[in-house]
Amino acid sequence: MSLRLRLTFKLGAVFVLIWVLAAAWMLNDLRNQMMFSLDQRLVASARMVAGLTEQMPGLASVSGGTHLRTEQVNVPGGMACQVSSLRGEILARSHTTPDEGLESRKSGFRDQIIDGVGWRSFTLSRGDLLITTADRQVEREALNLSILLAASVPVGVALLGCLCLLWLGIGQSLLPLNRMRDALMRRSADSLEPLQIHPLPSELKPLLDTQNQLLQRIAKTIERERRLTGDAAHELRSPLTAIKTHLQVARMTDGAARDQSLAHAEEGADRLHRTLEQLLLLARVEGSLSFDDGLQSSAEQVARLAIQDANAGDNRRIDLVLSANLTETPVEMPVALAVAALRNLLDNALRHTPGDTRVELNVFTTADTVVFRVRDHGQQISSEDLQYLTQRFWRNGSSEGCGLGLAIVQAIVQRCSCSLKFDSQPDGLRVDLGMPLRR
Repeated sequence: MSLRLRLTFKLGAVFVLIWVLAAAWMLNDLRNQMMFSLDQRLVASARMVAGLTEQMPGLASVSGGTHLRTEQVNVPGGMACQVSSLRGEILARSHTTPDEGLESRKSGFRDQIIDGVGWRSFTLSRGDLLITTADRQVEREALNLSILLAASVPVGVALLGCLCLLWLGIGQSLLPLNRMRDALMRRSADSLEPLQIHPLPSELKPLLDTQNQLLQRIAKTIERERRLTGDAAHELRSPLTAIKTHLQVARMTDGAARDQSLAHAEEGADRLHRTLEQLLLLARVEGSLSFDDGLQSSAEQVARLAIQDANAGDNRRIDLVLSANLTETPVEMPVALAVAALRNLLDNALRHTPGDTRVELNVFTTADTVVFRVRDHGQQISSEDLQYLTQRFWRNGSSEGCGLGLAIVQAIVQRCSCSLKFDSQPDGLRVDLGMPLRR
């Protein structure tokens, strides 16, 4: 079922229900007013006949019942009129009065059935006379029905007209959605530019904004995939070529030259393996995969796990210094990402620090953040080069890394609302990695 038909059905059902209740209320009130008017007509007719009897002083002495014509008493057509004494003797009556006479022993209104016909009568006591006027119930109901039908027709026509206007109004209101649909249908498969639709109702702007945000996320995802493919093709070509070259040399040589070529090929394979791992980790961090495994770790535990994994387990040159006021509160981020970010910082520091020099890792707390400060003793980096440290595949000097470690750290920082600060001094580089603590 279409949205237009569904809205019309639901709103129309409510609309019809309200109109039916209002019409029933109006028609019921109209019927009551109509019956009241007919009763008042009986009262007025009885009083009129009473006035006529006062002009006929000999009427009370007449016996046997004198038939009065309708023209004489001026009673409205179809109405019966009867004049009787207090003893029940009928003194006069109209020709429409039934032969058995009307019950007139009590004053006021009453319903009675005479010869199987229902009557509505009113009796007025005036001196020694009882004046009764009556209408047939069938005629009263027929008159009431004709008036109700006359009043119902405009209501029904108005209701049908409102339903038609409701159908057209809903169709006009859904035109912006149709424009959005047409705009999406006209786009090519690789077009991810934001939709621009004007004018647009305020209720549909959140939908358009959400659609544009989805297109932006899809565009970023596709861009990440393209960049990963390009980076892999660019960075893996050199290690593969070097491995192939060293293996060819090893095949053509013997002795020490062969062993050296195989060792170089093994080093190339290790570098290729590290590059692949870093590329996959970077793609996962920048993507939408979840790293939350439900585990919680304090800052000290994160530091020790990162040291344990740093430099492929060769972590003897790392000194861990814990602050005296270090809290045991867990970090507010997945443990795997926290360890990966700190491990890459330690690997980078070990790579740029001379073999006889140690790397320092200081852990301290500031407000609701824990800071991991990694300090190496490598060469000073110029202020112009600091901005390129987190760029993919950027290497400082003759670094043997793949150029992805700090890029992964930056991606983790952006994903987990952390902070990253570089400070290069003549005695080495200091990197502060801030992680939020769980509240």
